[in-house]
Amino acid sequence: MDLCNIQEVKALLGRHGFRFSKSMGQNFLIAGWVPRDIAAAGGGDGTCGVLEIGPGIGCLTRELCRQAAKVVSVELDPALPPVLAETMAGAENFTLIPGDILKLDIPRLVDEHFQGLTPLVCANLPYNVASPILGALVEAKRFEAITVMVQREVALRLAARPGTGDYGALSVYMQYHTQPEILFDVPPACFLPAPKVTSSVIRCRVRREPAVSAACGEAFFFRTVKGAFALRRKTLCNSLCTVFGSRLGKEGVAAAIARCGLSPTVRGEALGLEEFALLADSLYEAVRRSGEDGKDAAN
Repeated sequence: MDLCNIQEVKALLGRHGFRFSKSMGQNFLIAGWVPRDIAAAGGGDGTCGVLEIGPGIGCLTRELCRQAAKVVSVELDPALPPVLAETMAGAENFTLIPGDILKLDIPRLVDEHFQGLTPLVCANLPYNVASPILGALVEAKRFEAITVMVQREVALRLAARPGTGDYGALSVYMQYHTQPEILFDVPPACFLPAPKVTSSVIRCRVRREPAVSAACGEAFFFRTVKGAFALRRKTLCNSLCTVFGSRLGKEGVAAAIARCGLSPTVRGEALGLEEFALLADSLYEAVRRSGEDGKDAAN
């Protein structure tokens, strides 16, 4: 069965009485080059175990099973396991886990299923929950690389550079933990039903160590990042005051910025990872001196 042939796909779905769910963001691939290229970009081989989220009818899953030692797919829609039982019949290295990836213990799943294998992620993510899924995959601290298809606008945010309109807190978060690289675009015509947006495949190689090491710790670092982007149209000082103003006052926040050699009119979107680390440490020291101990300062 050709899982990218639109007539065969429609017949398959008809046999199982399947109806697309808008709430689950379901769009199945019908262009054969796309799953082949995604699987190739994922880098799986006989030494790897691949986690897939949202296998749909299995067109990418089949390609992954041809390359990797083991593929574990997590599917939320209870209507799809019977379809996958047909399309993945005979694939001995395939395991289906029904459920919500955001409610599963991902580290435990990896440890149970991929023992002795290099864990990777390769998936066509549900677009409406792509960002929280990426966060959960990064926080699991189990994967060598995460290769996913998402909306192009999300991919641009993940890989955005400082000073660009797409750069924000999500960019800093992903680039702190990974090295994102946009590989190729996928037009709407490659899907059934066709979405209204262009998609992109992005590979995020997970860093063994974070990109920067702020002395204040990771929690306070990201507290600073969140504050820096709280008011995007305002200066960095005004934006940071939404988080630190009650403790330091505007003058104290401005002084912490100045100690980093930054302009008083700079905006958060201009700062790279190294500058955010310097700024977080400066703010942390200011908070500590104001009477809050290190443990409390990170909260």
